[in-house]
Amino acid sequence: MVVWQAVPYIAINLYAATTQVDKSCLEAAQLDGCSKLRCYWQITVPLIKPSLMVITMLSVIWDFNVFNQIWLVSQGGPRETTATIGIFTYKKAFVSFDIGTGAAASVLVTLILLALTSVYIRYLLKSGEDL
Repeated sequence: MVVWQAVPYIAINLYAATTQVDKSCLEAAQLDGCSKLRCYWQITVPLIKPSLMVITMLSVIWDFNVFNQIWLVSQGGPRETTATIGIFTYKKAFVSFDIGTGAAASVLVTLILLALTSVYIRYLLKSGEDL
């Protein structure tokens, strides 16, 4: 996914998560002398960490799977400067007819995303979140 296309999704989700933070926690910290920046980093961010994890995982998966926009605009060029793993896999398998390398790259990407997802699920289970 092109970077700017994910901005509305990320912004709305982060805004929704921050509006759900308990105001009494922030007020108590401010009464104890906590600055706005410190309140944000030590209270708000830990409370919205599950939302941050979901947004991060989805962004990584989307970024690994970006193909259409890059292929239609530049086909990974000039000199492969805008090529992603998806473009590399497509070119290897269907342009160069090196099916084995293209399939291996696809399997490798699938395994990487599976590993990242399993780390995220392990984090959820460890923190007591419901799946």
